[in-house]
Amino acid sequence: MRLRSWIAVVVSVLLLMAVGIVGVVVNRSALRAADTVHHSDSRALAVNNATLAGQVIQLSIRELKAFADSHPFAFGAGNAGDRRALDGYVAKSASFPYGAAITTLDGTVLNASSTNPLPPPTDAGYGPMRALLLAGKFGASAVMQVKDADGTLVWVLAFAVPIKSKGVTAALLIGYNKVADTTLQAYIARIKSAAHLTEIIDSTGRIGFTSENQRIGLRVHERVIAAAAKLTDGSAFVRYRSGDTPMVAIVVRNDSLPGGWTYVRTQTQASFDGAVHSRSQTINLTLLAMLLIGAVGISALGYRTQVQRRRADERFQALFLHAPDMVAVLDADGRVAYSSPSAASVLHFAAGSLRGSSVFELVHPDDRPRMREAFATLLSERDAVLRLQTRILNRAGKATWFEFTASNQMQNPALTGIVINARDISENRAFQERLHHEATHDALTGLPNRRRMQDALGTSLRDEPVAVLFVDLDGFKPVNDAHGHEAGDELLRQVAERLSACVRADDVLARVGGDEFVVLMPGVTAQADADAMSNRVRIAVERPFQVLGAEIVIGASVGVHLATPADDPDQALRAADHAMYAVKHLGGGRRANAVGVPEQREPARVGRHRAE
Repeated sequence: MRLRSWIAVVVSVLLLMAVGIVGVVVNRSALRAADTVHHSDSRALAVNNATLAGQVIQLSIRELKAFADSHPFAFGAGNAGDRRALDGYVAKSASFPYGAAITTLDGTVLNASSTNPLPPPTDAGYGPMRALLLAGKFGASAVMQVKDADGTLVWVLAFAVPIKSKGVTAALLIGYNKVADTTLQAYIARIKSAAHLTEIIDSTGRIGFTSENQRIGLRVHERVIAAAAKLTDGSAFVRYRSGDTPMVAIVVRNDSLPGGWTYVRTQTQASFDGAVHSRSQTINLTLLAMLLIGAVGISALGYRTQVQRRRADERFQALFLHAPDMVAVLDADGRVAYSSPSAASVLHFAAGSLRGSSVFELVHPDDRPRMREAFATLLSERDAVLRLQTRILNRAGKATWFEFTASNQMQNPALTGIVINARDISENRAFQERLHHEATHDALTGLPNRRRMQDALGTSLRDEPVAVLFVDLDGFKPVNDAHGHEAGDELLRQVAERLSACVRADDVLARVGGDEFVVLMPGVTAQADADAMSNRVRIAVERPFQVLGAEIVIGASVGVHLATPADDPDQALRAADHAMYAVKHLGGGRRANAVGVPEQREPARVGRHRAE
């Protein structure tokens, strides 16, 4: 009897589940078909409206072009005849009753109508217009704001066509209209619908024409702007949220609209989906209720097992939610199929917002090629595991170092993806970088130290010649004796700043001793180039320093050696050191520069004695 009961329960549940699954599949198929037709109709309507709007604008441009081609302009700055012509045109124009102007090709105003104040030539809104003219198209500005004749702030648009004289473009004719008073604005406002909002935006995302007059000049949602920027000719659906309300926008660009201008039709997700989605949800809820009836029978029979499993799941979820590491699953294209809650909190993204985004967009630009190569290698090997470190960008664009462990679980039916475990190692990384910097840089001046300089010299000499300049300060010891070590330290810092200003971008400046500095000039083979740098260094050091309220004058002895790739780095450094001492024995940088320094071909000693 008990066995029959179990069989009846199992059969009943299976039948209910089968009916529910079939119903859901059929319902979803019908919904997808309805959505496809609805999307196609909505797209066609939006494209048609965008084309009509563009044709209205084209009519205005043709009117402006006809005036430019028919009138013999003088092109003189402030020419009375040209001004009368502009005033007459504005008075009778159906498209540009607000104003008109003649400008040079670079935007300088030669003449303008006296009807209303016009935006100044420096207004950023002219930028898109000039770009279009340079591309051989008619010019259309962005939406601009200007004070009307009565002092009221109004939004205006400018359209430009070239004026030709003897077949050559001599100037530009610009027509202005007040957006709120245009034929296109009146048409769009007239077809206003409670179900959707119709707008035409400029290349900056600002609204020019809209079915709600009070929105002229406002900016549309950033996701709409981004989608419009990606389109050149075509349409796209954009989904975003306005506050807590899901929205759908159809974005259209085509040849009839001015370059950079975009038609946008916006409505709520609920109104866009309509009654079809509501009925679909009702059917799904009904099927869900049927499945729940079957689930009650199973839960009654397996209550104990379910309780134990639920408790285990709760423990796992608690551990998973509070784990400091990030966990994500990527599909074969590198898009996020799942991310743990910690991924959003660590990177400051909204929960769930990373889903569907490309993981490579979160990687620092400098690390992306390496990450793409590693991802491709991981995909090519089943069950492969890869460990690496890279920089990840948070929502604010700040880079943080993470250590990744990636496992290829594409063959695992429970995951079907690349499983990523990531841990923030920014503190460890910063500590390592700080230790490396302290080990290779002078603490007082911040310059590379002797060790870093020797590494750079050895690396450079593998591929190219290097000019080595050994700099020793003349008269530094008396500064310490007279003013104290604090003054001496400050003097060294100022010397480091001056020398840093002397060297080239690819040169290496290092402090290698108390008052000794070395300049490496990779690629320099001419003695004249090295001597020129030597003179710059000496002159920079000889200028008076202001140290703790006292004026201090010192000098510099500079030894030069031109090392070739065949030279030993230590030998090259010693040669520059000996050349410096040749200068020092002549009395230091100033005197040696006056009398000339003999060339130091081969160092003859190992030790040396300091002379101040």
